[in-house]
Amino acid sequence: MDISIERLCIENGLKMTGPRRVIARVLSEATDHPDVDELHRRANRVDSKISLATVSRTVRLLEAKGILARRDLGSRRARYEPSGERTHFHLVDKDSATVVEFSSPQAEALLREIAASQGFEVDVIKIELFGRRMAK
Repeated sequence: MDISIERLCIENGLKMTGPRRVIARVLSEATDHPDVDELHRRANRVDSKISLATVSRTVRLLEAKGILARRDLGSRRARYEPSGERTHFHLVDKDSATVVEFSSPQAEALLREIAASQGFEVDVIKIELFGRRMAK
């Protein structure tokens, strides 16, 4: 991710403790959509004193401040990513729970056209497609 979570925390007036800095860095470096347990595992590689409770509280705080977005991507656990992206597409493999981010200017244009035909101007497009990989 090219978004600095730590910078967003500071801009939102959050006190940056050592554990928060580690968690923010782990989130900023994530290329996937980790859940709280995975964030805890990654943060623990940097600082073994960071508890699961600290990670959970920090994630809830960042979500409440609008820094993180909670996503239900077909698993039993919420996953997280930086908020703020206006157009965002996910493809979720229901068998492996793998999440693939993709962009589609054609789909975005079509959705904006559909919205305009109904008298809407679209601010945000977020799409989550769930399926299974096709056999080759």
